[in-house]
Amino acid sequence: MNTRVLLRQDNLFHPMDQSPSSAIRERAARIKSTAYCPHPEHKHTANPSHLKFTCPDCGVPTYCSEEHWAEDYENHLLICDTLKESNEDEHDLRSGRFFPEFEYPGEQIEEQLINMTNWDTLLYTRNCHAVDADRQQRQLTKLLTYPTTIASFLHELSPYSLRHRLTSEGLRSLSALRYTLHPPATGGGKEMKNIRTTPPPVRLFILGARAESSLPRDVWYQLAYMFPRSTFHLLFIGPESMKGREAEYPLPERTASNPYGAVTERVSYHMKISTFVEYYHTLHDAGAFAPFDPYFDCFVLFHPGLGHPGSAAEWESTLPRLLETKLPILCTGYTEEDMNRDVQWVKEKCKDEFDMLLEPGENRFKSLRWDINEYVPSPS
Repeated sequence: MNTRVLLRQDNLFHPMDQSPSSAIRERAARIKSTAYCPHPEHKHTANPSHLKFTCPDCGVPTYCSEEHWAEDYENHLLICDTLKESNEDEHDLRSGRFFPEFEYPGEQIEEQLINMTNWDTLLYTRNCHAVDADRQQRQLTKLLTYPTTIASFLHELSPYSLRHRLTSEGLRSLSALRYTLHPPATGGGKEMKNIRTTPPPVRLFILGARAESSLPRDVWYQLAYMFPRSTFHLLFIGPESMKGREAEYPLPERTASNPYGAVTERVSYHMKISTFVEYYHTLHDAGAFAPFDPYFDCFVLFHPGLGHPGSAAEWESTLPRLLETKLPILCTGYTEEDMNRDVQWVKEKCKDEFDMLLEPGENRFKSLRWDINEYVPSPS
């Protein structure tokens, strides 16, 4: 095993286009080829200019020239420190250091309740002792934000209540799922009189899946630890749900026994994962997942861009089918602006056809690490 440290912790800052990591240099090249200069001079021109200049302070390509960078420096200062932090976090991942924060906590003792007030209380009550630095916490929450966001919504110890953002309709909707996820600690055992029927797994339909579908399975298995008496079936659905994993899991041929070409992984008795490289509305119309049950099913959309001009058309045919199932839909956004745009789009397209279960607001378990948007070089 190669344990050589490539970058020390005091040497993580490098301009992305001069990085010692080829992957980061390639990302800088993508940013330069896709993003446009944000200088006000380009806002009213038909021929915007691609990025050519890398900010010496944050190391990220941000402007078409040093002149435009200097002229717009006050605006750039608003995001410069965050971009630098993100740049250093990217180099940290490729530094070759040991990552104790990725040694995830294991089984939870039922007598020890988890505290979902915030990241600090959750990691403490989950016995995650390795996180003792801000950068370690950013790297850890970047991964754990996906299962923890779901758990914070569904768990009976959720930080969202009628006093804080949860609506009356939301409480009624979640009560069905919570009844399944937190069954009474009775029954079971080796004797005939204690035998009870095992309920079906809770199905979480994660639509428009991208990065979340390629997370280490130990990350997703944290759900099973937070709901120890339940089983889960995660269904990643979307045309990009296997992006970057083709070599690991070649897509199977579509057959009579597997008509939708699903890639199935049995993580353990408590969790099964199925991945469908297909649009949800296609599978819905074929009846692939019917019937639906509010006690066992939930939809999850991680920052889908419902109202974004580049993706709204794809969601327009999917959203009515989701509402038709009467199941809860958990939806997140990259920023408050993204979230407000998506909420407004849903209100325009499906007025009076849905109930708000949770008032829009900040995700208690958002990632503490910022990513660099390759299309608009800003933190997201």
